[in-house]
Amino acid sequence: MKIIIPMAGRGSRLRPHTLTVPKPLIPIGGKPIVQRLAEDITKLSDQKVEEIAFIIGDFGAEVEQQLLGIAETLGAKGSIYHQDEPLGTAHAIWMAKDSLSGPVVVAFADTLFRANFHLDTNSDGVVWVKKVEDPSAFGVVKLDAYGVIEDFVEKPKEFVSDLAIIGIYFFKDGEGLREEIRHIMENDIRGNGGEYQLTDALENMRAKGKKFTLGPVDEWMDCGNKAVTVQTNGKILGYEKEEFANIPSSAKITNSLIIPPCFIGENVVIENSKIGPFVSLGNGTKIVNSNIDNSLIQENSVIDHGNLTGSMIGNHAEYYGVSRNISLGDYSVLDFKNKDE
Repeated sequence: MKIIIPMAGRGSRLRPHTLTVPKPLIPIGGKPIVQRLAEDITKLSDQKVEEIAFIIGDFGAEVEQQLLGIAETLGAKGSIYHQDEPLGTAHAIWMAKDSLSGPVVVAFADTLFRANFHLDTNSDGVVWVKKVEDPSAFGVVKLDAYGVIEDFVEKPKEFVSDLAIIGIYFFKDGEGLREEIRHIMENDIRGNGGEYQLTDALENMRAKGKKFTLGPVDEWMDCGNKAVTVQTNGKILGYEKEEFANIPSSAKITNSLIIPPCFIGENVVIENSKIGPFVSLGNGTKIVNSNIDNSLIQENSVIDHGNLTGSMIGNHAEYYGVSRNISLGDYSVLDFKNKDE
C-alpha cells in the first residue's frame, strides 16, 4: 500500500507560525503534524506501507530531507513531488501520478484523527467522514436510503448533507484514480474557485459503478488556525498519556510543578514554574517564574514571568511579562517587564 500526502499549502490561517515553517511540520506533542498523520495511518492499517509520497511547495531541501526521514522511520520509501500552483485537491494528487498504483491512501496533512481505520477491500474505496454543524465549508457525501454514497458535493451552498469528508481516502485501485484525475485535467473540468477538485473525480468513479463505503471518525482534530491547533495539541496529549509520561534526563527542572499530560522536550529548563496540564515544550526551551497551561511552545524559546493559557509560541521566540492567550511567531520578542522604559 502507498500513502499520498498533499501538503503544499502555506497555512495562511496559522500565521505567524507558518511564515518560517510549513504547517504540516508544526509540532503537536513534540512531533510534526504530518509525522503523526503518517504514523497513525501506518499503525492502524492492516496492509504494509511500501511508499509515502509527499506533495509539497517550495519548502527547501532541509524540509524534503525531514520528510524522507519520516518515511524511512516507518519502513517505507519516501518520495517528493512538487505542486507549484494551488490549483485544487485533484491537481495536488496529480502531481504524484507516478505513485498512483495499487492500493492507495490519500491523506491531506492538515488534520489528525481517531477512527476505525478498516480498509474495506470489498469496496472500491473508503471515504472517512464526520458530522459537522456547518457543511458549507467542506466537501460532503450524500447517502441514499440504504446508506450508500450517491453523491459527492464540494462546499454546498444549500444543505445536501452534514457528513463532511475529513480529507482521508482509501482507493483499492490507484490506477483508476489516476485515470479519473487525468480526465479532469485534460478536459479542464474545474469546480468551486476554478480549481480541480477530488470530489469531481470521486463522483465520476461513483457514476461508473465504483462502490465507496463510509469510514466513521470518532475524533477529527483540525490544525487550521492557532486556537484549534492548541486544542488539538491538548487532545493528543490526553489520548497518548503513556507516550508523554517520562521527562527526558536532559531536562533541568528546579522548584517546579509539572501537571500531566505534558510533552517536555530535550534540554528544556524549567525554574520556579507550574507547567500543565496540556502543555508542549519543544527542545531547548527555557521557562522561568511562569504559570503555563493548555499551550504549545516550540523549540529554543524563552518564557520569563509568563502567565499563559491557550497560547502558541514559535521557535527562538522570547516572551517577558504577563499576558493571556497569545500567538507569538518564530524569532519574536515580547517584553512587558520593560514596557515603560
